[in-house]
Amino acid sequence: MRLAVVTFACVAALSSAPVHAQASADALRQEIRSLRHTLEAMEKRLDALESNKPPPTASSAASTTSPAIPAIAATTAPLPATSPRALTEAGASQVPGVGQAILPPRDSVADPSSAASRPDSAAGPTDPELKGFFAIPGTDTLIRIGGYAKLDAIADARAAGDQEQFVTSSIPVGGAHRDASNFTLHAKQTRFSFEARRPTTHGNLRFYLENDFFGSSDSYTFRLRHAYGQLGNTYAGYGYATFMDADSLPDTLDFAGPGGAGYLLVAGIHHSVPMGKGNTLTFAAEDPDTQLSAPGDGTSAVNQAPDVTVTARMERGWGHLQLGAVARSLGYDGTAGDDRRIGGGLQLSGSAAMGDQDLLLFGALGGKGLARYTADLTGSGMDAVVTADGRLELLSLRGGFVGYTHYWSPLWRSNLIYGQLDSERNDALAADAFRRSRYGVFNLIWSPAPSWTMGMELLYGQLEQQGGQRGDTVRLQGSLQYNFIK
Repeated sequence: MRLAVVTFACVAALSSAPVHAQASADALRQEIRSLRHTLEAMEKRLDALESNKPPPTASSAASTTSPAIPAIAATTAPLPATSPRALTEAGASQVPGVGQAILPPRDSVADPSSAASRPDSAAGPTDPELKGFFAIPGTDTLIRIGGYAKLDAIADARAAGDQEQFVTSSIPVGGAHRDASNFTLHAKQTRFSFEARRPTTHGNLRFYLENDFFGSSDSYTFRLRHAYGQLGNTYAGYGYATFMDADSLPDTLDFAGPGGAGYLLVAGIHHSVPMGKGNTLTFAAEDPDTQLSAPGDGTSAVNQAPDVTVTARMERGWGHLQLGAVARSLGYDGTAGDDRRIGGGLQLSGSAAMGDQDLLLFGALGGKGLARYTADLTGSGMDAVVTADGRLELLSLRGGFVGYTHYWSPLWRSNLIYGQLDSERNDALAADAFRRSRYGVFNLIWSPAPSWTMGMELLYGQLEQQGGQRGDTVRLQGSLQYNFIK
């Protein structure tokens, strides 16, 4: 600024100085002295202004480089350095046209929340800053390539059924090799994702594509996890069932998670209606799939209507609550007859911050014909059974889980998780059919850098069959994960 003032004064002096030959030297000197006095006075005023200007504060400096923190966060007290919220709010950035998450930030190894659909494609609790997006030149579209590489080392004390995921419903009961220990090393959870976002006159547009390599039990086969588009509050494509609550799933190195949690990938369409203050109501129609237990020859499942889901959700700065209800039309057709039944169930789930370093996650579900929507029993055929007299009988199911996360420091955290899933006893089921499962986990996770995570996890699982036989196993799992963008 001083340089500009000096330059201006010099130019003024040259332009105002006499250019005629007859001008006297004394008049020129007087003019120069007058301009010099004027310049010195201006410099003194600049010095006075600079000395009286208050130094910039951290908050005012931050406001010039990052968007405002959401109102729900601005009303809370400052958090200590060990708080997961404090770790992310310090330098939050924002994709244009997309609101920040209301939920408190959290860490997650499998990170199911990042792929979840949200009203107007808002940010989620595990990705509140929406890092890594870059613009396509000449357009309003921003894209991001994400995912992670993950290596899992797994040691089972005795046979666990599934050697790569801890699915308690697959634990062997009896058998010649029941007590054989096993070691597995795999990287099937490695994941790639592609995401595009842009604002429109009808709301934010989001396209999301994601895969992993769990498509086959004996090779690294590509498996589609998500492929959907969302404009404003309307979603269409393939991804999480609306009944499912990705934000309530606990942080485990094991990919499967507790068997009593709601979990399903399905094609469908849904629309969310914002109710204000973090409340939404979502309506969905999704691909049906009646799954029968041991259908006889000439008997096949029949699907005559989509599964219909209604979900109410409340989000606050302390966490969230979600209540989901699903209604299903299940049926079968056989050579000896046919039958139809209406089934479904409810799930209550949520999360709650317990102070600055602790987080509670939970879910409870129950209903009839609901097995397809649970982590343990999807694809197992435990929705319904055809009785000896030809009736279609829907199987009752109830279960849930609770998880507790504690941050020992900004780099270390642990999770303690318990889950259980129960099905009713039914004489129409085989003796080796599912009756009850239990799932327990304790882990210690270290994240020395945002894109690098290591951990050890101890798992216990137990399966009880309809006939009363039981099997259990203990697993020790170590994981090393590199995130592409985090």
